[in-house]
Amino acid sequence: MQTSGAAIIGTGFMGSVHAEALRRINIPIVGVLGSNAEKSRLAAAALKIPTAYENLTQILADPAVTSVHIGTPNRHHFQQVKRCLEAGKHVLCEKPLSMNSVESAELVALAAKYADLATAVNYNIRFYPLCIEAREMISNGELGEVIHITGSYTQDWLAKQSDYNWRVLAEEGGPLRAVADIGTHWFDLVSSLASLKVESVCADLKTVFDVRTRPAGEVESFSHTNADPSEVRNVPIDTEDYGAVLLKFKGGARGTVFVSQVMHGRKNSLRFEIAGANASLAWNSEQGNEIWIGHRDKSSERLIRDPAIMSSSAAEATSYPGGHNEGYGDSFKQSFKAFYNYIDQADWHAVPPYATFADGHREVLLCEAILKSQQTQSWVSVGE
Repeated sequence: MQTSGAAIIGTGFMGSVHAEALRRINIPIVGVLGSNAEKSRLAAAALKIPTAYENLTQILADPAVTSVHIGTPNRHHFQQVKRCLEAGKHVLCEKPLSMNSVESAELVALAAKYADLATAVNYNIRFYPLCIEAREMISNGELGEVIHITGSYTQDWLAKQSDYNWRVLAEEGGPLRAVADIGTHWFDLVSSLASLKVESVCADLKTVFDVRTRPAGEVESFSHTNADPSEVRNVPIDTEDYGAVLLKFKGGARGTVFVSQVMHGRKNSLRFEIAGANASLAWNSEQGNEIWIGHRDKSSERLIRDPAIMSSSAAEATSYPGGHNEGYGDSFKQSFKAFYNYIDQADWHAVPPYATFADGHREVLLCEAILKSQQTQSWVSVGE
């Protein structure tokens, strides 16, 4: 086993999630970097991380850092990923991989150039055990040919005009928000489960709040602030709060999905239903320890997560016995475990067991097609 030491870039919500998951798989955290030296210092103290870096150059020069986890606003991803690879560091980046497909294509090429470095995009929802079980059922032919896939990803943390976070700003996160932030998780998940790629899209997007109130300081994701009214200002918003997309998959399957960050009561609900010629599957991340298996000629089933009765692949991503629920944090643990096991094996010709930069690039192309579809009010081919 190689000696690994990780650095985390980003001190918001994702920074703490990554720190917890790394500790659960016994990967030493060498240091943390925020947007300024004070944020680095505060995060290092709060998370009990030994080093508070002042800039990226310090991370890249630190021989104890072998891998870098990037959880910064989207506009920083391209340069940070590029510099880390050029410095010989393994990289695990939060989605999206970059702000546009020109940048993401360059990062795919860099990943190929530095083939002895692991390069991943953290689509962690792949690693829920019952999602892996669904993938195995589909690949084993239990559903038959996939006919259509439907679903949604809904949240309510931006459901009020006074809710604010950097993600609502196009200059920070890109021209798409709900689709790029949470919709890409859905696209990556169902594509990886069914081994299908989206071929073309027809989208309808809506900005519910074209003006939001912004407090004097930044607001961490999924948190709320009761700012002094004298310290807030109105900012124009042109990223979407809601979106619906019709899908055509290569091979003929069809699909529909809607995403929303303004659905009251839905905290973090990713749903899919996959209809096959022989059976169907349905799963909801807010009840992530069970999956519904639909039949026509016999009673439908509800499978509860239990490593004793699941496939070996799903059981390997399960840490606790049946009845001992696993969830969001565990999906990060399993994602990171797959990443670091791949590094330890050092077989750079093996197929990575996680979402690669090529997968991340595909999601950026998909977002660009969805945006173009909204602008032209027409079907658009992915990668057109």
